[in-house]
Amino acid sequence: MFEPVLTSFVREPNSFTLDVALRHGAYEGLREALAMAPAQVIEIVKASGLRGRGGAGFPAGMKWGFVPKDSPKPKYVCCNADESEPGTFKDHVLMERNPHLVLEGCAISCFAIGAKVSYIYIRGEFHHVADVLESAIAEARARGYLGQNIFGSGFDCDIFVHRGAGAYEAGEESALLESLEGKRAQPRLRPPFPAVVGLYGCPTVINNVETLANVPAIITKGPEWFAALGPDKNGGPKLYCISGHVVRPGVYEAPMRTTVRQLINDYAGGVRQGRTLKAVIPGGSSTPVMLPDAIDCEASYDGIAKAGSMLGSAAMIVMDDTTCMVWAAANLIHFYRHESCGKCTPCREGADWMLKILLKIERGEGEMRDLELLQSVAGNIAGKTLCPFGDAEVAPVLSTLRHFRHEYEAHIREGRCPLPAEWRCGGGHAR
Repeated sequence: MFEPVLTSFVREPNSFTLDVALRHGAYEGLREALAMAPAQVIEIVKASGLRGRGGAGFPAGMKWGFVPKDSPKPKYVCCNADESEPGTFKDHVLMERNPHLVLEGCAISCFAIGAKVSYIYIRGEFHHVADVLESAIAEARARGYLGQNIFGSGFDCDIFVHRGAGAYEAGEESALLESLEGKRAQPRLRPPFPAVVGLYGCPTVINNVETLANVPAIITKGPEWFAALGPDKNGGPKLYCISGHVVRPGVYEAPMRTTVRQLINDYAGGVRQGRTLKAVIPGGSSTPVMLPDAIDCEASYDGIAKAGSMLGSAAMIVMDDTTCMVWAAANLIHFYRHESCGKCTPCREGADWMLKILLKIERGEGEMRDLELLQSVAGNIAGKTLCPFGDAEVAPVLSTLRHFRHEYEAHIREGRCPLPAEWRCGGGHAR
């Protein structure tokens, strides 16, 4: 029986306070880490196999190990809390309901790489969550869990919340650094990578909120325990945010050996009554859609990759048979067109072109040659931008074209959406 690790007490009253968190063992991981050598902490995190929970799945311990130990410059830890991909809302729960777990993960990471300062970069619209984090920092500082000489170890560490202006691109790690430095959130050309030249030109580790929240349990329970929770190279607990046409949308914690079908049916209550499953976007809007016959795979990085998509941020958007896939693609491209930072021409111009073509088809004014044009435009975006944004924005177009080309052709052939008009009124159509 799986026992939640990250969300074990988030439904308790005042779960965000230090007193409640201490009753559940908060800061014991930090205490144990400070009794070790920093290199030992990094080796433990490496041995756990913890992979980045923000979407890329890169091993966290390996990222920490890239920070040069002999650099005379200050070092920094940046917690990426700019959660803004459509369908993704798991980090929000951790920060709002269990902020001390996030702070403890930041502090352990600082100790491991030799940093004394960590910034939590949070999306500007999350006013309430930012207030919760700042209150938690003040509590921890007042009780000696942050600040100078923590646990009498000689280790100094402080954490600051930085509120962004609200841009999807700011979640990309080099754009996040630009924003932290007071500039427009646009990606940097790499190399050099942030571990060597990061914030203010200094070595910097950037990890997602959920990634850092896993670290305290790895220290207290051991890397073997963490690795054994999931399939090989997919260890630990995982937060899944399930939304769309399900009975109980929400954030669910489960091991990554759980299948996509189990998450939809057993955790989220299944597809809403009277309807059947049509498609699932498994890892946030930037991942390719999956068909119902592919959802018996493990909801892990490798399991979903074998099924032809990506775990990404583990944000599962469930669509039932009332969904128009042309509308769905247009709706997502509408988001990416709005959020493109504009630095790379293929992304900036390509998103606009794809939206225009999709809306033309969706209005019933499309031509068959528009489908090839869509693929051509998408092919001139993917892999041709400084950051993964370009790849992200073409995923909804290419995967719906691959799996639901018959719907695109029906729109063009019939000059309208072939689905019943009453199915369309609930969602509205992108314009």
